[in-house]
Amino acid sequence: MAAIDVALVKQLREKSGAGILDCKEALSGCEGNIIKAVEYLRKKGLATAQKRAGRTTGEGTIQAYIHMGGKIGVLVEINCETDFVAKTDDFKAFVKNIAMHIAATNPISVASEDVPAEVIDKEKEIYRAQALEMGKPEKIIGKIAEGKLNKFYKDNCLLLQPYVRDPDVTIEDVLNDIIGKTGEKITIKRFARFQIGGS
Repeated sequence: MAAIDVALVKQLREKSGAGILDCKEALSGCEGNIIKAVEYLRKKGLATAQKRAGRTTGEGTIQAYIHMGGKIGVLVEINCETDFVAKTDDFKAFVKNIAMHIAATNPISVASEDVPAEVIDKEKEIYRAQALEMGKPEKIIGKIAEGKLNKFYKDNCLLLQPYVRDPDVTIEDVLNDIIGKTGEKITIKRFARFQIGGS
């Protein structure tokens, strides 16, 4: 199988809303032809994530995960559209894997827009001070702070984090894959992580 151009994968993801793994598979099967790859994904029912954005997710499950002999615990709520999907093995496995990922990576929020404003302000202040300390010109300090803030989001926001079981994909990619498989809108609603001795 020939290597697939990353830019093509990105383009296909933007067009289809499908996960990265499905896009790679589609492009590989269609010899890099993006139009055929979109058709391929539609036929498989994977180009559905964006279409489902407006749907309501009134079903789902709350998963508990205990790690390290009771030293770390996670509760996560993940919602879907129907009780039928909530009971499928694919959905249950996804929820369990997300809980395990949260235990391992300790994110601070689900998405970047959920990070409290005071946390963002504090981070920007630190980045600005670091840049000044390094003697960077005032005119580029704002850009440096923005760049570091984007890295902060990738490290600390669940959807943007590299998936612990496959660092080549993000949690958002894994979420899009399960949306494609189930044909329903699925949302990671909220989570809480507890650690012995933690705050």
